Amino acid sequence: MAHTQLSVSDLKRSRDFYHRILHQTFGVTIQYDDAATYYCTGWRTGIVIREVREANRGVGFAQRRAGLHPFCFRLRSREDIERLHEALVDMGAAVIRAPRPAPWAPGYHCVLREDPDRTGLEAVFRPDAGNLGIIKDRPVTAPMT
Repeated sequence: MAHTQLSVSDLKRSRDFYHRILHQTFGVTIQYDDAATYYCTGWRTGIVIREVREANRGVGFAQRRAGLHPFCFRLRSREDIERLHEALVDMGAAVIRAPRPAPWAPGYHCVLREDPDRTGLEAVFRPDAGNLGIIKDRPVTAPMT
């Protein structure tokens, strides 16, 4: 994946939120940081944050409406999941799911919060290849949640 762009209602508020997570917590590189764009690169991809047009500022995100949900990162360890969770708690991010194991793949461990626009922000750790290590001739069945 080359990059993902998040359209946000308030660039400064979201810039501060994602700067804390992306740059301060995980050390990704800031490529652009100006009045129109906050763009970080790391994990072999880019994350772009830009403000929506004025006409769309009052429209918040809804999980079951068309759009990105969740914005999910794959982290390298359960400790990274906990470190992200601590940063999100410190920032007052809304809790959807505290860190826990989940049935999506062997060893899957995740946390799910909301960013300032209520977009789901998830981070997962799964050892090895996850489901790629067990898929043989057809997709696995998704667990019901």
